[in-house]
Amino acid sequence: MATQAQVHANQANSQKSTGPTSGPGREASSRNSYTLGLSKTGGLFFFLPTELEEDFISLESKFISEHQPQTITESVLVRRMVESEWLRNRALRLQVKCHDRETGMIRDEKQLALLLRYESMHERAFYKAVNELQKLRKEKKKEEIGFVSQTRAAAVHAMKEEAFEMKKQQFEMKKSRSAQPAQPETKPTAAESRLESLEMAA
Repeated sequence: MATQAQVHANQANSQKSTGPTSGPGREASSRNSYTLGLSKTGGLFFFLPTELEEDFISLESKFISEHQPQTITESVLVRRMVESEWLRNRALRLQVKCHDRETGMIRDEKQLALLLRYESMHERAFYKAVNELQKLRKEKKKEEIGFVSQTRAAAVHAMKEEAFEMKKQQFEMKKSRSAQPAQPETKPTAAESRLESLEMAA
């Protein structure tokens, strides 16, 4: 059990260890937890000295060309896919350093296990973004199909209403004609009778 003097000594020493105080020192310290850039702590994505931003842009262009995002949400999901794939490949490349180049034996099991977890994590993140994009587009397609179906149904209903009105008008016209009294037959006039006789004689 620590004595009172040791407790006071530990407290005094702890006051001396306050960490970096300068701006660059604090920035360097803040990066200690994600030196490899695989944890994306705080949502920060950056390139390692061994990586080229041009390669990332090329990869992103290929994904955009393939998936053709049409909205901001789709663009965000495609960007997540690109970053996840990039970080997964980074984890794969770093795993090589955990092996001896000559013998192929594992030199750093702890680091290798960490990199394998990062590889798996970013692979899951990649497929999650893919599934979310597919789900979003499937729902959008359903909405479009539903709108088209409603439009067709409305058009068919309007046509049926128009046909019903036409039949109704025809029925009313027939009913009106049948209700009118029959016109009496009129006798031909004398002039008409003479004309008819002449026509028959001819």
